[in-house]
Order: sequence, then C-alpha cells, then structure tokens
Amino acid sequence: MRAYNQKRYWKIFILCAAALIGGISLLYTRHLVKSLAQQEDKKIKLWANATKQLIKSEGDINFLLNIIEDNETIPTILVDDEGNVVTTRNLDPKREKDTAYIASVLANMKEEHEPIRILYDEAHNRYNYLYYENSKLLNELKTYPFIQLCLIGFFAIMSYLALSSSRKAEQNQVWVGMSKETAHQLGTPISSLREWLNLLRETEKENQEEILQEVDYDIRRLELITERFSKIGSEPVLKAENLDLVIDHSLGYLKNRISSKVIFELNIGKPGNWAMVNIPLFDWVLENICKNAVDAMEGKGKLSISINHDHEHVFVDISDTGKGIPKSKFKTIFKPGFTTKKRGWGLGLSLVKRIVHEYHKGQIYVRHSEPGKGTTFRIVLKSIN
Repeated sequence: MRAYNQKRYWKIFILCAAALIGGISLLYTRHLVKSLAQQEDKKIKLWANATKQLIKSEGDINFLLNIIEDNETIPTILVDDEGNVVTTRNLDPKREKDTAYIASVLANMKEEHEPIRILYDEAHNRYNYLYYENSKLLNELKTYPFIQLCLIGFFAIMSYLALSSSRKAEQNQVWVGMSKETAHQLGTPISSLREWLNLLRETEKENQEEILQEVDYDIRRLELITERFSKIGSEPVLKAENLDLVIDHSLGYLKNRISSKVIFELNIGKPGNWAMVNIPLFDWVLENICKNAVDAMEGKGKLSISINHDHEHVFVDISDTGKGIPKSKFKTIFKPGFTTKKRGWGLGLSLVKRIVHEYHKGQIYVRHSEPGKGTTFRIVLKSIN
C-alpha cells in the first residue's frame, strides 16, 4: 500500500509543480506584457507629439525627426480627417503600396487601439489621426506563456509516464527478485533434507536418531522461512532478546551448511547485549550478510561477528576477508536491483536494509571496506540494557 501511496504522491507532486511553474510564468509574463504595453503607449504618444510639432515646424526639427525615426518597432499609419493615408511606418516594406494590405492593417489597428488625434490646422480645426498596433515583440510575448504551458505540460506528461514506467519496472524487478530470493532461501534446507533422506536409506535404524534430529531442524528451518516471508509487508512483533544467544544460534546453523574452509569467529565485548528484535527477520539479516561475505571470499576466508553495546545502542559488526567494496558503492549496494553477481537479483541487501531500518528502527551501513582485504558491515539497534 505504501508503494502505491508514494506513486500517487509523486503524481500529485508533478502535477502541482507543473501548475505552479505555469502559474508563475503566466503572472510574470502578464506583468512584462503590461509594462511593455505601457512603454509602447508612451512611445507612440511621444511620436505623435513629435509629428504634431514637426507639422507646426516648432522647435528643433532635427530632434523631432530623430524622435520619429526612433520608432522602429511599432507599426503606425497616419491618416487625415478624410481617411486618406498620409504616411506609414514599420509595415511590411514589400506591401506598403498595396492598398488592400494597408486597409486590412488599418482595420486591425482601429480594433486594437483608439487613434491619437494630431491637430495640424487650427484655423480650420483639422486633425490627422495616428493609428497603431502592438509591436511584434509584444505580440510574441503575449503568446509565449501558452507555448511555455504546452512545453511544461509536455514535460509533465513525459515525467509522469517515465515515473510510471520506472515504478512498474522496479516493481517487476522486486517481484522477480523476491521469487529468486524465495527459491534461494528454500534451496539450502531442501537440498539438506534430500541428503539426509539418502543417508537414512543407507543407515541402520539404531543410528538414525541423529539424522532425524537434523531432518527436524531443516523442517523447522522451512517453517522459519515461511514465517519470514509472511512478515514482509506487515508490522512484525518485536521482543526483548539477548543478541549474544540469537547470533550464536544463527551461526550454529550456518556453520554446518557453509564451506568448511570458512572460519567463523564470534566476539562478545560485553555480555548481555539486549535489544528489541524479531528473531526470524533478524536471522534473515545475518544470513544474507554472511552468505554475501562467503561469496565475496569465494568460499574461503574468515568471517567475524563482534557484538558490543553502550548505554543507548547495541553494535553488531560483521567482517569478512573478501574482495571488498569500492567506497563509491557503499550506499548503492542497498538499492533494489544492485548486484555484482552474474546470477544475482540485487534483493538481499535491499531486504536487509528494510528489515533493519523499517522494522527494527535501526541502522545498517558499510563501516569499513578495502578492496582486496575485506568488508565490515555494522548493524546498530537500540539497546534495552
């Protein structure tokens, strides 16, 4: 359920982020359009006043001509009081003599802005009328937010699809990895049972008791594995346990089922390392780390577990003499799908982290590793001493 909720939250986040960016863009662009429109309005009025002064031939004519010629962006048409075109500016130079084009542009200008009246004959009270429209830059700026919204929408959709695809791929990988992990977990006791069965057939009845004990142990191991998987996804029950005994018991099972060339060592700094744990799940953590350590040592080396505690925490250090882990991979190894094995699915350490962090509220990390010399994992749990 948590995975689906996280996916839904990411979708909501993407949509909200896209809406926020689009809203801010629209508001800011609207502000720019308004400012530019006001500047153009002032500019065209200055241009009209200069034209009026030029008609009256008052003031510095060169200065007035400079003002008029300075308008290189705003399209304008100056007409007399009878509607005849006096002059045009910033229209399409190739169509300036096309009367139909001029009439069409003039009609658009009349719809867009009120004309500016320029009195040029006071005696007869005659006026010219200056029509104008927004500059090309202003028109483009008005359409820019819609283009930007389309781009934001496109990237939001692509991000949404990419997120959905990656989540689906991750879920598929986890399901496949879980299946492989199940088969891996069941493989050891099943193989062991098969060997015990063969041995029973060859052993006389009076010598079968020890073998039956081992068979019973493997059956209980299968029950333990079933219990482990049943707890994934639900809140496990934690109990106060002595980790000295829990870890010693777990190592006892692994020693008889791992290469005899691996030397196991258990070091207890201060006896009585108590913590709140769920034994089936914590055993799973130890088993995964130890099996990875054996793989890293290629079935030959030393595997040491040290247990200690202070007033607040219990520390469990698991060290091997394997090939080590590069420092750049210290965090990556706990991500689902990461593996260095040809047939691995990268789920073991991901499950380990989930069990320690989410179920036991503890920590697990690579304390130290050196290529060619070995690795030390540290598990930190809250002490109840």
